[in-house]
Amino acid sequence: MKTICGIDCSECGMVNQCRGCAETAGNPFGGGCVAAECIRAGGREAFYAFKGRVIDEANALGIADMPPVKELFLLHGAYVNLEYSLPSGQKVKFLDDRKIYLGCQMEKDRGERCYGLVADERHLLVCEYGCGGDSPEIVVYKRRPE
Repeated sequence: MKTICGIDCSECGMVNQCRGCAETAGNPFGGGCVAAECIRAGGREAFYAFKGRVIDEANALGIADMPPVKELFLLHGAYVNLEYSLPSGQKVKFLDDRKIYLGCQMEKDRGERCYGLVADERHLLVCEYGCGGDSPEIVVYKRRPE
């Protein structure tokens, strides 16, 4: 399968559901891909610069027990789009299941929970959750600088 970013998709568990980003002009699951959009606009260097900016933004948040973000990976929205409980009891998702985001998971310094970071061109989300995404809580959800 040909890709725009050069990633080897052969080991992805969703390769049979994906139509490929080269074949779909950067929309492998029907939604956009942050890597394909950056690379089309300014080449691989633009994508690497974007990743660096997101890492810097995440580390600048100053979340006390969140380890420093060192690397980000391309993640399918359906995998990282957790359902959050609002104070009203309503459950909501903030991401697009069809989109490819940058993100990573980091174990918290204390306890059994993890931090999850997800970002695209417009938003950055940091959440905390238990094993398998259990009981997610939003730590930061913000609009990114343009």
